[in-house]
Amino acid sequence: MELFLYIIPAVLILWIIIVYNSLISLKNQVQNSFSGIDVQLKRRNDLIPNLVNTVKGYATHERELFENITQIRTSMMNASNNSNIKELAKADDMMTSTLKTLFAVSENYPDLKANENFLNLQNQITRTEDQIAASRRIYNSNVMIFNSKIQVFPNNLVAQSLKFKEFEFFSIQESEKINPNVEL
Repeated sequence: MELFLYIIPAVLILWIIIVYNSLISLKNQVQNSFSGIDVQLKRRNDLIPNLVNTVKGYATHERELFENITQIRTSMMNASNNSNIKELAKADDMMTSTLKTLFAVSENYPDLKANENFLNLQNQITRTEDQIAASRRIYNSNVMIFNSKIQVFPNNLVAQSLKFKEFEFFSIQESEKINPNVEL
């Protein structure tokens, strides 16, 4: 009977240690996958000035578009530095939309479309966009696993007492979910 009194607390302490360590491991995976998004966004942000400068030479009257890109790029870097997932997602959506506009503007300049530097930058940004999307999926998957782990019973008892908080998903804005109206 006396041995039983020592076994129960020992098992309970062991269980708390296991849950705590698994939560820390999952938290680190979420943070690592967020940094994966951050790396890809930085890569895209590093490519954008080169793309803008290439296009500027051809499209001098598109000044407002270039100013928007610069402002959004600054917003993204600030949100990234502050690890603000909502602001980063918002700025990322705006940048994706603005880059689509930039590529559409390039359609008006046949010489630009044939420019090897522009085509190379466009391909690099397209590949980077694909990597950003993959990084988002990995991040959101890790967030789902972590959030589920801290919500299920009895893990939630340990998570709440140790003040683990849910992570936010990287999501797009409602306006981005609407299908565009295309008329031919």
